[in-house]
Amino acid sequence: MVLTMAAQSYTTAPLHSKITNKPLCPPPLSLKPRSLTAKHLRTTQSTSLPRISVSAAATSSIEVKESSASIQPSKSKSLPFRVGHGFDLHRLEPGYPLIIGGINVPHERGCEAHSDGDVLLHCVVDAILGALGLPDIGQIFPDSDPKWKGAPSSVFIKEAVRLMDEAGYEIGNLDATLILQRPKLSPYKETIRTNLSELLGADPAVVNLKAKTHEKVDSLGENRSIAAHTVILLMKK
Repeated sequence: MVLTMAAQSYTTAPLHSKITNKPLCPPPLSLKPRSLTAKHLRTTQSTSLPRISVSAAATSSIEVKESSASIQPSKSKSLPFRVGHGFDLHRLEPGYPLIIGGINVPHERGCEAHSDGDVLLHCVVDAILGALGLPDIGQIFPDSDPKWKGAPSSVFIKEAVRLMDEAGYEIGNLDATLILQRPKLSPYKETIRTNLSELLGADPAVVNLKAKTHEKVDSLGENRSIAAHTVILLMKK
């Protein structure tokens, strides 16, 4: 009886809640739609992330610098001293003079080359250019240029010395080694060293010259070629 009356009162009780358009849970504040006023736009623009812009003048300046850097060789870093190494090798053939260090050495074979084929001077030039961080002798005096055909290698030495002076350096010391099987260079070594010192404008005391055979091994030992190595120390003036 009690259960029946409770069920009747539950089913017949009037509903007091109203159905409205309001949502049961209000959306978070950040999701509520708002109308943007001019004030809001000004605030938004002022608080936006900064932008990095490059002006036309700055862009032009960068392009000019990059272009000039690609055309003009960069200057060598100023150091208290610089070290360079040079190497050269020439084939020996009959009918050519054998010129070493600007001195004509009597021999039945000589260097076949575009210029006079002076293996020692070519080697020294490469050592100076290497110490200065410049291109090798073949790039500055290419054998494809007819004006260097048969040219004395003293021309190349003078240009290398000029570049060295221009960079503000002088020779600290030079050590060169000639490698050939024949002829024996003992009778000519001092003359070659003296002439090389004069071409470099250096004290003979800082110029050293050695000569070695190749123990009859390969083209050097078979008197078919001649080679030279040079190490040079340049010091800031």
